[in-house]
Amino acid sequence: MRLPNWVRLPGRTVRVRLTVLYALLFFFSGALLLAIASGVTVHSSAVVAGPTAPLQPGQPGAHTHMSQPPAAHRPPQAVDLVGQNQLGHVLFISSLIALAIMTIVSRALRPVRQMTAAAQHISEDNLHERLAVAGPRDELKELGDTIDGLLARLEGAFNAQRRFVANASHELRTPLTTMRASLDVALAKPEPVPPQTVALAGRLRAELDKVDALLEAFLVLARAQHHHLPGSTALPLDYVVGAALADQAAAIHARNLTVQDTSGPGGAWVTGSQALLSRLVENVIGNAVCHNADGGWIRITTQTDGRRASLVVENGGQVLDQRQVAELAQPFRRLGADRTGSAQGSGLGLSIVAAIAEAHGGTLDLQAREGGGLRVCVELPSAAARPSAAEAGVPA
Repeated sequence: MRLPNWVRLPGRTVRVRLTVLYALLFFFSGALLLAIASGVTVHSSAVVAGPTAPLQPGQPGAHTHMSQPPAAHRPPQAVDLVGQNQLGHVLFISSLIALAIMTIVSRALRPVRQMTAAAQHISEDNLHERLAVAGPRDELKELGDTIDGLLARLEGAFNAQRRFVANASHELRTPLTTMRASLDVALAKPEPVPPQTVALAGRLRAELDKVDALLEAFLVLARAQHHHLPGSTALPLDYVVGAALADQAAAIHARNLTVQDTSGPGGAWVTGSQALLSRLVENVIGNAVCHNADGGWIRITTQTDGRRASLVVENGGQVLDQRQVAELAQPFRRLGADRTGSAQGSGLGLSIVAAIAEAHGGTLDLQAREGGGLRVCVELPSAAARPSAAEAGVPA
């Protein structure tokens, strides 16, 4: 016989299970309390109503030879000891019952703990993982499936965002190339070009270079956030630092900066994408050069403790606000020109550093120096083995 749709029998749901368990817990607790109270009352009544005088010889029930005195003639300490033993036995049994009941309750709530642990483990880097709650089709199962659906939508949104950035960056390179070619054609005509046109072409070319650098930064950021690590190899940080300083030599000389490089040769080896790690070091050193005062200083240190390799770059300057400094790892976060002495940069440099470090299992720490300036510390896992310079593709 099929029941009407409006009739819903309680199924095997979490609500029903918890209701039954809590009802049983309440019932057994109440019964145990009544049993303890009844036992104490009966015991007290037996002690109070016991015989007050010993039986005389010759009376019924009297014995001429008694091995033990009656309960009424026992010392009060013996009576109290018997009551304590009985009460302790009752409490021991009740504790076992309560422990068994709480064990059943904890097993009923086990899926909640599993879901909590799985949800805490999932982040934007492993959105492909799911809770995958097993068991009957109850409220917890529906909740787990709902969270899995949410994670699937978030994964799709993150992937779509990264694909959009990568595709947009690629597509915008074509018009930039066309604009550069048009400028070159205009300036290459045989007739004399007006000075105003030459100046305008120079400004346009400089802006096009900025846009091109911005698009390249978008591509690097998208690859790093997607943990795409091309050309993974082992290389020493001091070699990468030397290459970055060589690229920044003109800017360092133009601003009359003093660079103190205390990196020891071959001291800190890391494993990863040489292109991305080189970009990481270039951005950190470039940030120290760009956001510095003329005639200032830069101090660079690389070291390792066997498990982690670190790159520390410090530079002088004005006193910065630590709350604002902590946000510089986010895209398009920049300090004003009145605080750093420079308004250059796209606001993506340190966010790219953070993404590359995270993609390699490392961290980025930004600290405002008490005396002014910024301290940037990048920590990366050390290479398991240090290959020779020839094996790593590094010039000796």
